[in-house]
Amino acid sequence: MEPLWSIAVAALEEKKATNVVVLDVRESCSFSDYIIICTGMSDRQIKAMAEHVIEVAGKPFGSEGIEQGRWVLLDYLEVVIHIFQDDIRRYYDMEGMWLNAKRLVG
Repeated sequence: MEPLWSIAVAALEEKKATNVVVLDVRESCSFSDYIIICTGMSDRQIKAMAEHVIEVAGKPFGSEGIEQGRWVLLDYLEVVIHIFQDDIRRYYDMEGMWLNAKRLVG
């Protein structure tokens, strides 16, 4: 069976996500196994990306920011997905926060 993070990445890429990164945080995180970070070009695209992931992967345990479309968080417990507009992604530097995590993609 294909892992959830892989299903989510495929769904994001179908909606033209850029700079997709998948981090394996099992060694350093208690709330999730994988973190996906990607970029969308507009609020409309980011909303479409989030809705497509939900359509493909199912309803998340929690979600934030879908209506605003600047930074969307989808929490599937074992996988947490962050979809950013570029300026917000650079500002929060999630990859820098998880510098020691193994990169599976990106």
